[in-house]
Amino acid sequence: MNVETDKKNLQENPESRVNLLGQSETALKDFFAGLNEKPFRARQILQWIHQRNVDAFDEMTDLSKNLREQLVQVASVQLPKVISEQKSADGTVKWLFESGAGQAVETVFIPEPDRGTLCISSQVGCALDCAFCATGAQGFNRNLNVDEIIGQVTHANRNLPIRPNGKPAVTNVVFMGMGEPLANFRNVLQALELLLSDFAYGLSRRRITVSTSGVVPNIEKLGDQQNVSLAVSLHAPNDELRDRLVPINRMHPISELLAACWRYAAKRANRFITFEYVMLRDVNDSLQHADELAELLAGHPAKVNLIPFNPFQGNEFQRSRTAAIRDFQNRLRERGLVATTRKTRGDDIDAACGQLAGKVRDRVRVRLSEKRRRTTTA
Repeated sequence: MNVETDKKNLQENPESRVNLLGQSETALKDFFAGLNEKPFRARQILQWIHQRNVDAFDEMTDLSKNLREQLVQVASVQLPKVISEQKSADGTVKWLFESGAGQAVETVFIPEPDRGTLCISSQVGCALDCAFCATGAQGFNRNLNVDEIIGQVTHANRNLPIRPNGKPAVTNVVFMGMGEPLANFRNVLQALELLLSDFAYGLSRRRITVSTSGVVPNIEKLGDQQNVSLAVSLHAPNDELRDRLVPINRMHPISELLAACWRYAAKRANRFITFEYVMLRDVNDSLQHADELAELLAGHPAKVNLIPFNPFQGNEFQRSRTAAIRDFQNRLRERGLVATTRKTRGDDIDAACGQLAGKVRDRVRVRLSEKRRRTTTA
């Protein structure tokens, strides 16, 4: 961060101030060094913003008056703008956050008696185009920055009732909203640093889950740098079917993906990988598919989470029959696997797994369309 440049540009563009919301402790230490301040100021700011929910610098009373005046000139604390909030009959809450240029992303809070899980987005749309996912059907626009990612957590904690034990509402964070987290690796990694920091959110690694459709090189990197809980969107027990459902499989087939998963699990004692498996009627839900899946995962630290498909407009698939889901789960258990079925939450407000769409203007398709138009008119 160049503090002098920020001061010079402020008069012409107030938005040039540094947003401290998404800055890690390391980045804040560098920022305060530019102000000739001691490194401990970074921890003070983190606590004010993320634990005491204070954005106004003049209210940060353990900072000197001179420093507070400087911060007003060169910095800010800006949360993403909320476009709308919806509440489900089952208590689930969904927010639509503005992400500029007519774009928006969605975030979902799922309350349970013993925890509160926040499902956050990491991209505006998604480029991976999984066949059963509303986000992928919208296309891809851009990565969210750290402010936009962590701001979803900040907003939820500030606007939901605190828990009976006096703790914030959000106890668990899952990167399972819009986008492929490992395709926005650098920003997701910085957001994880804040979620894990004792001076910010102080969550344990087991309470944070990063989901991926199979960006194999970054699975390795995540294991080396953070090693939080990992969920893998598998959805098929063989390459032929997964090529159709999860197109990234054509680049990183199941054998390569699973090898990376087992290496990830080996980096930490008692680490299991959760495999997400959406249940699609007459597509991937037979007992033969269950047996194939059991063969793939047998003898490894794996859990299977079966997800009843949540329909959305324009999609070809149907949810598996209740009996088929039950039989599939039972077969996996008979074969020695831990298998659960995810309870559908928030489907009355399109907040269930796979239904998040937000507002996405697909840059890739727009560029291709413009290129074709120029070629035609040339």
